Parts: sequence; C-alpha cells; structure tokens
Amino acid sequence: MNERKNLVTMKGNPITLIGNEVKVGDKSPDFDVVAKDLSIVKFSSFAGKICIISCVPSLDTSVCDIMTRKFNEEAVKLGDDVVVLAISMDLPFGQNRWCIAAGVKNVYVLSDHRTASFGQAYGVLIKDLRLLARAVFVVDKKGIVRYANIVPEISHEPDYDEALEAVKKLL
Repeated sequence: MNERKNLVTMKGNPITLIGNEVKVGDKSPDFDVVAKDLSIVKFSSFAGKICIISCVPSLDTSVCDIMTRKFNEEAVKLGDDVVVLAISMDLPFGQNRWCIAAGVKNVYVLSDHRTASFGQAYGVLIKDLRLLARAVFVVDKKGIVRYANIVPEISHEPDYDEALEAVKKLL
C-alpha cells in the first residue's frame, strides 16, 4: 500500500494518506461504495457521464456540510450529462439522515465505510483515522481524470470555481 506523508494537514498537523495517487490524465480507477439504501454502487455504473467526485471526511462537520450543499446547488445547473458523487466514510444511515435534514437531492451521497475501496483507489484514505481527505476529482465521459485536487489543509474548502471550470470545459 502506497503511503504519502506530509501531503496534507489536519489543523496544521501532517497526516499520512494511503492508496494509489490519481493524477490528471489517468484512467479513473473503479471502486465500490455503499448507497443510502445499502446497495453496492460501482463507479463504472456512471460511465458515459461527466462525474464530479466530492470527497469529504464527514458530513457531520461544517466544512463537509458546506461543500456538499454547494455541489448539490451546482449539480442542477450542470445538466444531465454531469453527476455529482459525495463520498465519505459516514455510515449510510447517517448520510441519509443528513441528506434529509439538508435537503440534498441532486448528489449521490455514498459511503466508503465498508472496504475503503474509493479511498485506496484514489489515494485519499487517512491512515490513522480511517477517514477520507478532502478532495475533488472530475472524470470525463470516457473515464479519464481531468481534474484532481486534494485540499492541502483538510479543514479548508476546495476551490469550487476551479473544479466547476474543469467540468464546463468538458460540456
């Protein structure tokens, strides 16, 4: 398992990420996550769509809440060729409860809690905490990563405009 130290910090403290680093131009790795209804969802099931993958440590934190709500709002503006996936280690039951309370309906909120398949495939699994680092990936219709940003400080929001611009270039 690949380890990358000092790539990101959490409240200023360096943390170690494990998994395979995904870079722009790479073929997007497939992964399995769990939907709110406990069904297994394969990333490959979104083939032919432009995918925004919003990766957050936990929906129960303020920055993750803001980030997921922001992508929920943007999803409506982007049209049917774009899907937004919000992935965290939160249990599906908690994700469902959060979505209902937040009114989030335009994002596929998915859990990586079972096997950390996504976290390992994209290199965003935090080694000692078994949480996901904050990151945004954009994958084109052919499954090629066109944007990848692991946010350097987990407590900060990503650059939404930069990520959305990457999506708009693909439309």
